[in-house]
Amino acid sequence: MKRDAIRLDDKYTQDSGRVFLSGVQALARLPMLQRQRDQAAGLNTAGFISGYRGSPLGGLDQTLWKAKPHLTRHHVLFQPGVNEDLAATAVWGTQQVNLFPGARYDGVFAMWYGKGPGVDRCGDVFRHANAAGTSRHGGVLVVAGDDHAARSSTLPHQTDHIFKAVMMPLLAPSGVQEYLDLGIHGWALSRYSGCWTAFKAVADTVESSASVDIDPQRVQILLPEDFQLPPGGLNIRWPDPPLVQEERLLHHKLYAALAYCRANRLNRIVIDARDAGTPARLGIITAGKAYLDVRQALDDLGIDERLAAEIGIRLYKVGMTWPLEAEGVRRFAEGLEEILVVEEKRQSIEYQLKEELYNWREDVRPRVIGKFDEKGEWSLPHSDWLLPAAHELTPAIIARAIAARIGRFFTSPHIRERLAFLEAKEKALAQPAVAIQRSPYFCPGCPHNTSTRVPEGSRALAGIGCHYMAIWMDRATATFSHMGGEGVAWVGQAPFTETRHVFANLGDGTYFHSGLLAIRQAVAAQVPITYKILYNDAVAMTGGQPVDGELTVAMITRQLAAEGVHKMVVVTDDTEKYATVTDLAPGVPVRHRDELDRVQRDLREYPGVSALIYDQTCAAEKRRRRKRGTLPDPARRVFIHELVCEGCGDCGVKSNCLAVVPVETEFGRKRAIDQSACNKDFSCLKGFCPSFVTVEGGRLRKGKAPQRDAAGFGDLPLPLLPDTRQPYGILVTGIGGSGVVTIGALVGMAAHLDGKGVTTLDMTGLAQKGGAVFSHLRICDRPQDIHAVRIAAGEARCVIGGDLVVS
Repeated sequence: MKRDAIRLDDKYTQDSGRVFLSGVQALARLPMLQRQRDQAAGLNTAGFISGYRGSPLGGLDQTLWKAKPHLTRHHVLFQPGVNEDLAATAVWGTQQVNLFPGARYDGVFAMWYGKGPGVDRCGDVFRHANAAGTSRHGGVLVVAGDDHAARSSTLPHQTDHIFKAVMMPLLAPSGVQEYLDLGIHGWALSRYSGCWTAFKAVADTVESSASVDIDPQRVQILLPEDFQLPPGGLNIRWPDPPLVQEERLLHHKLYAALAYCRANRLNRIVIDARDAGTPARLGIITAGKAYLDVRQALDDLGIDERLAAEIGIRLYKVGMTWPLEAEGVRRFAEGLEEILVVEEKRQSIEYQLKEELYNWREDVRPRVIGKFDEKGEWSLPHSDWLLPAAHELTPAIIARAIAARIGRFFTSPHIRERLAFLEAKEKALAQPAVAIQRSPYFCPGCPHNTSTRVPEGSRALAGIGCHYMAIWMDRATATFSHMGGEGVAWVGQAPFTETRHVFANLGDGTYFHSGLLAIRQAVAAQVPITYKILYNDAVAMTGGQPVDGELTVAMITRQLAAEGVHKMVVVTDDTEKYATVTDLAPGVPVRHRDELDRVQRDLREYPGVSALIYDQTCAAEKRRRRKRGTLPDPARRVFIHELVCEGCGDCGVKSNCLAVVPVETEFGRKRAIDQSACNKDFSCLKGFCPSFVTVEGGRLRKGKAPQRDAAGFGDLPLPLLPDTRQPYGILVTGIGGSGVVTIGALVGMAAHLDGKGVTTLDMTGLAQKGGAVFSHLRICDRPQDIHAVRIAAGEARCVIGGDLVVS
């Protein structure tokens, strides 16, 4: 590869060959590929993308904004949704364009995105829109972000069963390359069958990066020859009575999807003992991330394809997990004694497989096990999971299950040794030597450090957003709701408790998404509650994006007044900026944040619904804007004179700020201001401590960078490169903002430029809140030899530790 020709935009501009990109970036490149394919087929189409951010798709909107020039060149429009179901409704509209005169394109292909709770929220839209169908040259891809381990969610979620309920075919990609390949198939399937196509994106795939082939014609679409489309076809039409839609979906569209799956071999056998002339005895059927984990489990057990044939293993990879295509399943199951179903979370494939094989003759029907062994799911007084649905599956868990099933008919000292090693490792990991964890926290200077406090004797209800973290702080904050339901639990509590009043935290992003309805409900119920609307001028939880529309403090006051909220106060860190504001609702006072406690004590005495609008820009967003030069950087810094400091910690109590750090001195533990972390909130000055020194007009002295020709650098020996004939695992650890993701990206790109197979997985969680960050890298000479992207505990060949606790 010519390294001097590499540019970061290659992922969007290169027309063929291999590029290094993430799952999220693949979703941005995907509509460009579809437009290119349509042009090559003589079609003039456009693309439309809408959805709502949320992990593991929290950064997709930012990626799409950055790619806007490239998307525009390919006639693809990105319009974020105010919330998930309105975004889905907009996507529905794209399929209606060609029903009426005036269409400027042959069709509009569309993509919806959202995390698991957003899929839950869209059930009604998805059901209606999928029944209505897609246009002939349009098609819809529904990208669902599943957070199986609740790393940055209030609950783990699995969208498979929601899509089954709304009768939407579901694709399960196993890696970044399949984001492109199955994504193209997804739109083609949608056009052919008239169904919306769901697309499952989990953290291990969408947050990973890999070297992939971006040739627009890489995927060859085959239209089914064994399916007869009904008269009039299967695409959207108008008028279209509801019972006719139902019949078309149940009698034709789902069967068309199955025919497409069959014709294009979306489900296929990847290992088969029959190829080596050995009877197959154990079949393993799996999909998505679980497929990579199965391949890794086989590797961990020392089972290569030769040994798999000797044992009698057949492996079936499912690309479309619902509905499960029957003919391929039957060919897979023929001659097997037993089938092990390996899938994440609750059963989907397993139940379909059992239903398909149920009527086979008993002498040829293989035994099917999955989440449970032969004892069954509900026959015991307690759960006895073989492959647990709670948490996540790992290669070690899967390896134990495979070894247990193989051990019934095949013995191998080598496999027993490998299994013993895995079990010893898991046992050791179950009892960690160090119990501490790197917990996420409010950023230095975060408005929530102050705004989430409540007066003594009061309590608050949490909500979705950074302020959710108040529940694990000393803030008298307990229980939470789903997004948009903040405070409404009090409507059900208030009539049955002697507690008279509560506060409810509500972020400005959630307010704009759906939170205003929660306030409307509280007003309708006439309960005494104070909504603290935390106006931070950014959706900080997912990266500082703007609210998807116009929203100002003045607008909020007028909206609330119109809803029947008659007691409101604006609290801010800068009252001077309101000197020229004239459009607040009548009678709404503006108070400095120093008066917060008094203001809250006054509001809690009000007999109805009141509101406190806390106006202070997100600290992380302030930092970004100052770096970009769009926000003035105060020429002021605070230091602590350690000889005067008594180490009492009152400055930390007053500010709740992580930039106030302990330092060990010869005179004992003192406090200092971490200047690299400080966002100049200055709440620490509320301690009135004589050790604080304020410097006006000064700047931090920059450290001297080492000279390029510094003595000794020229004598450094070339490093000995590790053997990468087998996947070489590197784990980089640290906390948010310390460069962990950057290191992973640099090493990954370097391996890509060297022509090696490489995958990276960035596990960020609540990284920008001081939480733990991991970057998992696997490098191998042959890309196909890399299976699981995540490096299991004890498997890293190299660890680059940027934080002692995380490492």
